[in-house]
Amino acid sequence: MQGTLELRGIHYHLRAAGRGSPLLLLHGFTGSGDTWSDVAPKFIVRGFQLLAPDLLGHGASDAPTDASRYVVSEQVADLLALLDALAIERTAVLGYSMGGRLALHLALTAPERVSRLVVESATPGIADPVERAARQQADEELARAIEERGLLWFAEYWDSLPLFASRHRLPESVRRRLRAQWLTQRPHGLASSLRGFGTGTMPPVWGRLQDLRCPVLVLVGALDERYVAIGRAMMSQLPHGTIVIVPDAGHTVHLEQPEHFFVAVESFLRV
Repeated sequence: MQGTLELRGIHYHLRAAGRGSPLLLLHGFTGSGDTWSDVAPKFIVRGFQLLAPDLLGHGASDAPTDASRYVVSEQVADLLALLDALAIERTAVLGYSMGGRLALHLALTAPERVSRLVVESATPGIADPVERAARQQADEELARAIEERGLLWFAEYWDSLPLFASRHRLPESVRRRLRAQWLTQRPHGLASSLRGFGTGTMPPVWGRLQDLRCPVLVLVGALDERYVAIGRAMMSQLPHGTIVIVPDAGHTVHLEQPEHFFVAVESFLRV
């Protein structure tokens, strides 16, 4: 099922499928609900009800130009409104990269609504104020470049980042699909997302990880050394944390090693 829900004055596009235990899927920057297309059928067969919204500024959801609408408190409120609209009291949440950051904030804001949490290749934020300010400036520069140069430039830039180097080994059909997804975004939506919810703008939650009472799975690719280090640092703060480091995968574990990704997540959710 695909459809549109109006939540707090914003039209959100939602893909929903399956019956059983609810699982809220939150994609990364430049993504959409289609991010999960390779692994979604596996979860559906195993008895999960999947909820995959296009996050604010992405896919077919609204993309307001006011960056203040993208701040984490607003987006968390939108997700809670989504759960209310669907009459879901409690759900497992899986977030990738930007979606993982949002998932952490959702679980900290409304712990009674999150049963289990999976964060794939995500950070709790940047603790150092100087480093955070530098990242905020870099995000602003990227936002301006997207607005001025357009999506064709951005697609080349995004694909060339060292963070995604291991993704170049993916089948050409998968890489074409990714590129098509980037090119269907809206420049002002991506720019506003960076300004309102970039890693430099997002309040860091390192000091609050110990407050997470639900089980948390930290999932990272072994080739993604920076996020392996972040994941291990998170483990020292999480009272109920588990880490899985997936071999031969980089930042996009769900694409690079979909079977390993599914087994790790499904096993964690079934405990």
